[in-house]
Amino acid sequence: MKKNLIYFMLFAFVLTLSSCGGQKKGVFSPTSSGNPYELIVIINNDMWERPAGRAIYNVLDSDVPGLPQSERSFRIMQASPNIFDGTLKIIRNIIIVDVQKDAYTKGSFKTAYNTYAAPQAILTIQAPDEKVLAEFVEENKQVVIDYFTRAEMNRQIALLEAQHNDYISTKVASMFDCDIWLPGNLKSTKLGEDFLWASSNSGATDLSFAIYSYPYTDKETFTKEYFVAKRDSFMQANIPGAQEGMYVTTDAKTVQTRAITLQDQYTFEARGLWRMKGDFMGGPFVSISRVDEINNRVITAEIFVYSPDKQKKNIVRSLEASLYTLKLPKDRQPNN
Repeated sequence: MKKNLIYFMLFAFVLTLSSCGGQKKGVFSPTSSGNPYELIVIINNDMWERPAGRAIYNVLDSDVPGLPQSERSFRIMQASPNIFDGTLKIIRNIIIVDVQKDAYTKGSFKTAYNTYAAPQAILTIQAPDEKVLAEFVEENKQVVIDYFTRAEMNRQIALLEAQHNDYISTKVASMFDCDIWLPGNLKSTKLGEDFLWASSNSGATDLSFAIYSYPYTDKETFTKEYFVAKRDSFMQANIPGAQEGMYVTTDAKTVQTRAITLQDQYTFEARGLWRMKGDFMGGPFVSISRVDEINNRVITAEIFVYSPDKQKKNIVRSLEASLYTLKLPKDRQPNN
């Protein structure tokens, strides 16, 4: 089980442009239905109300990390297998629960893309009985969340591939020798030393992207403490507030970090809350950091959002997808 879990987590975390292509619509495929982060669970009605079903529901109903208020990961629907046909089969995100004593000896996952419609992600959870199912889902809850979150990210990346901000992409390429795709509404830019900031400046909801670089020293670079210190130094120097002494800073106690895989390379992910020192402004941020081996430096790219009194889950996730399009100099080489 442990080996299977490690393999699946690596699969879920790897976000490359080829994975986007795997979700493109076929010639005869109907278009999938539903909104981003909507999901249907195909499971027997009685089982849905028992511990096995509640285990699945609790995983999907968990909070999105790094937000200032409670927001659920998914909008959940449920249907019995005997009515799983027609319009239900073209929903964009589907979990199928398959419990068979004679077919399985342990819990496992089976994945499929674009089976009934496109884009579509299907995760089948297999188990010999309900007790094993509940335990397996609880042990692998992050895998379930990441599988559908990354599927939605890849859909957003496909949109960015078709239409992105050429001006900012060109600036990032000239300053950092990196590629990245960002939404077209990030129209304002500010340049600093090894630093670029782009923002929407739309008033009610402000979207921001920042990329910066600094020398790589050793593995201690990728710790929460080092990251927060570096982030704060760049933000203080480059993103001031409306008055003297105001600048963007990190609420360190909210920061969560983990290792993921991007372009088959180690990537340090951080998410949490930012605040404007000396003001009441603040909101969520998501950041990734990677080692540029060719230039012996760390490249950090991040997004952050200011959207008071509004739900932020989909705003953050939509913008976060841009981070996973980042290509470092080594990634841009023809053989890669």
